[in-house]
Amino acid sequence: MSVLLRVHDLSVSYGHIEAVKGINFHLNSGEITALVGANGAGKSTSLLALSGLLKPARGKIEFDGEDIARLAPHKIVQRGVVQVAEGRAILTTLTVAENLALGAYSRSDKAGIAASLDEVYALFPRLKDRAEQFAGNLSGGEQQMLAIGRALMAKPKLLLLDEPSMGLAPLMVQEIFRTLVEINRAGLTILLVEQNVRQALKIASHGYVIETGKIVLADSGANLLANPKVEEAYLGG
Repeated sequence: MSVLLRVHDLSVSYGHIEAVKGINFHLNSGEITALVGANGAGKSTSLLALSGLLKPARGKIEFDGEDIARLAPHKIVQRGVVQVAEGRAILTTLTVAENLALGAYSRSDKAGIAASLDEVYALFPRLKDRAEQFAGNLSGGEQQMLAIGRALMAKPKLLLLDEPSMGLAPLMVQEIFRTLVEINRAGLTILLVEQNVRQALKIASHGYVIETGKIVLADSGANLLANPKVEEAYLGG
């Protein structure tokens, strides 16, 4: 299994506050990896550093053999790293179709873009049914589908997901996670940041537990689910 992304000694600060403290982890190509922990542990900060929206205080982020730690966010998207932000960040006054078209802004291959759109509509038939509706009129679950679909329009090599289950009804959470497994089976590497630890570790090949900016556990998703420390801290054990 080849390593697609390797993070070495990554530290990220907000002013004088060090939110991420010298973490190390890697993602294997073609796998789902989960980064889990409590609110404020440093999960979202780590993702923002990977996507270039926060600059690390120190450390390396190697993607496909290139250090991308100090590239501009749009350059990182062009390399194939695409993030679905926490809270979805869709453009509510544009239609579903317009939101999806924006996801392909860095591409110029019209036939490829059309093929990607067909793939997104096949994954999320509801989006096709609502293509001409304003995105602001969608339910929370449909907006999350749209956010994921828009990211897929960029044709990523690595999909970063920040709290995709947040605020969704349990049935919709199940549907979103089933779709992530389907996307992964088609070959896309996924890094999943989640407070819903059980759901995340169920679908992850590997997982990392982060606490107060430091990675404290690393193992397979199944082993972390069965780990008494994880159960006690995060699964209500």
